Amino acid sequence: MIGSLALSLLVASGVVAQSVTYQAESATLSGVTVGTSVSGFTGTGYVEGFDEAADSITFTVNSSTSQLYDLKLIYNGPYGDKYTNVVLNNAGGSQVSLPATTAWTTVSAGQVLLNAGSNTIQIQNNWGWYLIDAITLSPAAKRGPHKVTTAPINKKANPDAKALLKYLGSIYGKHILSGQQDQASLDWVTQNVGKTPAILGVDLMDYTESRKSRGASSTDVDKAIAFAKQGGIITFCWHWGAPTGLYDTEDHRWWSGFYTDATDFNIETALADTTNANYTLLMNDIDTIAVELKKLQAAGVPVIWRPLHEAEGAWFWWGAKGPEPCKKLWKILYERLTKKHGLNNLIWEWNSVKTDWYPGSDYVDLVSADTYSQGDHGPISATYNNLLTLANDTKIIAAAEIGSVMEPAQLQAYQADWVYFCVWSGDFISGGTWNSVDFLKSVYSSDYVLTLDEIQGWKNGTSKTV
Repeated sequence: MIGSLALSLLVASGVVAQSVTYQAESATLSGVTVGTSVSGFTGTGYVEGFDEAADSITFTVNSSTSQLYDLKLIYNGPYGDKYTNVVLNNAGGSQVSLPATTAWTTVSAGQVLLNAGSNTIQIQNNWGWYLIDAITLSPAAKRGPHKVTTAPINKKANPDAKALLKYLGSIYGKHILSGQQDQASLDWVTQNVGKTPAILGVDLMDYTESRKSRGASSTDVDKAIAFAKQGGIITFCWHWGAPTGLYDTEDHRWWSGFYTDATDFNIETALADTTNANYTLLMNDIDTIAVELKKLQAAGVPVIWRPLHEAEGAWFWWGAKGPEPCKKLWKILYERLTKKHGLNNLIWEWNSVKTDWYPGSDYVDLVSADTYSQGDHGPISATYNNLLTLANDTKIIAAAEIGSVMEPAQLQAYQADWVYFCVWSGDFISGGTWNSVDFLKSVYSSDYVLTLDEIQGWKNGTSKTV
């Protein structure tokens, strides 16, 4: 095993190009045990038994200087897709995806900024039930300039959409836009933090027939237009209730109809041909949403548009049958909204990380991810770096939904250049557990974080931050 002493000597001697491996079985174990029955591991064993929330492995790493390192994790995932948390020095870190595999596999776990002296790297249970063999550390190369495009994929994009994408490109890597989901939660930030987020996140959930017919209604489009008039930026998601097949039982009520387990709607069979009834229902929903998006276009509001979000998780019906039907529906959405309905105010934001889900750069303006790690204000660098690889650094990257806000200094130190964050609503922002008011005040006062008052004039290029 190469341990902390070796890393210290490597750094001290200036030989920083090598990677250093730390065996999990030699780390400090809490609630987990060493196993040897699954062959192919390195060292003398691996760590298993991640079945309780507090289970963890803690590596002690000594470094002679403060330096940023790439972190990789060697694991085996025989029990399906999982996540783990990587926490550095008990504060900050990343949620790391561990795709299902029966082979020992190495994945990027983001980066760690080691302090001079002793450091701890902790692998914390998240979804649990995986095997950890080892971690490796190697000095991170300084990232060069981004290669992102700010030309919209829609050749007919209107001046509003072009201006928004150009503005996002102008601040990318220099600042992060603050964002908040839901008008009431945004108002809470204004009242309790003293600053207003630059971005309002809203939802087209309650505009389609399967929900309106059951009494749902929404004024989110009106709220979006009003916020845009204040100089703010709008992002819309769409919790798309299945157009039919809602169970509406005690355990799965109709209002949860976007969840896979709340409907028998099958995206694969619905898209099998264009003549079946369920395909027609999907198109009707898209046409209904187009009416609302046209109101925004007429009002001069460009929209960061994030439909089919979190598809790879499969907990929403649009991701339940795997990547191919989902990518097919994404392209149908794009073609129908842009060509049939002439919607040229949309910035198309993809919201999954896995490569086999990506619909292709011709159909995506921004890439993004939704991450929730309670109380962890780290830079979410593993996810950021995976998105960087996904689009070969040609697309701007956003943290479209988060629970805990990232600490600005960590974002800069880790080169995690998220263009915006959008905190989810309710207790995520106001409950005090995910984000304290004092912490939010420190974030919103950072020069790196842009608020509504600081982005005025972004559309015509007169913003002071461009």
